[in-house]
Amino acid sequence: QLQLVESGGGLVQPGGSLRLSCVFSGFTTGDTFAIAWYRQAPGKEREAVSCILNYNDNTNYAESVKGRFTISRDNASNTVYLQMASLKPDDTAVYYCAAKRTTYPDCVLWNFQYWGQGTQVTVSS
Repeated sequence: QLQLVESGGGLVQPGGSLRLSCVFSGFTTGDTFAIAWYRQAPGKEREAVSCILNYNDNTNYAESVKGRFTISRDNASNTVYLQMASLKPDDTAVYYCAAKRTTYPDCVLWNFQYWGQGTQVTVSS
C-alpha cells in the first residue's frame, strides 16, 4: 500500500524559507512514478505546486512559485523535498504530497492518485 507522509510545515515570516519533506513508501523496485506537491488555502481550490520524476531529472513548477521553490528527491531515503524561499503570505496553505505511477518523460501536474495528510504552512509577520 502506497503511503505518503509530509513534514516540515510551520510559521514563517514573509521573505523567509522553509523546507517540506515527503517520505513515501509502497513502491517496488523498478516502479516509475512522479511525486508532486499541491497546496490548498482556505476558501480556495487545491493548486498544483511542483512535481518530480524518480527516473530522470525532469521537474515542473507552477508559475506562482518558479524561481522561489525547488523540488528535489533522495531516492535512497524515499524522500522528496520542497525548498521554499522568499515566502509570501499568499503561500499560506496546507501543503500535500501526492504520487502517481507514470512512464511519461515529463512530469505533468495532473491525475495524481495517492495523497498524504498535509502539513500547514503559514506565512505571517
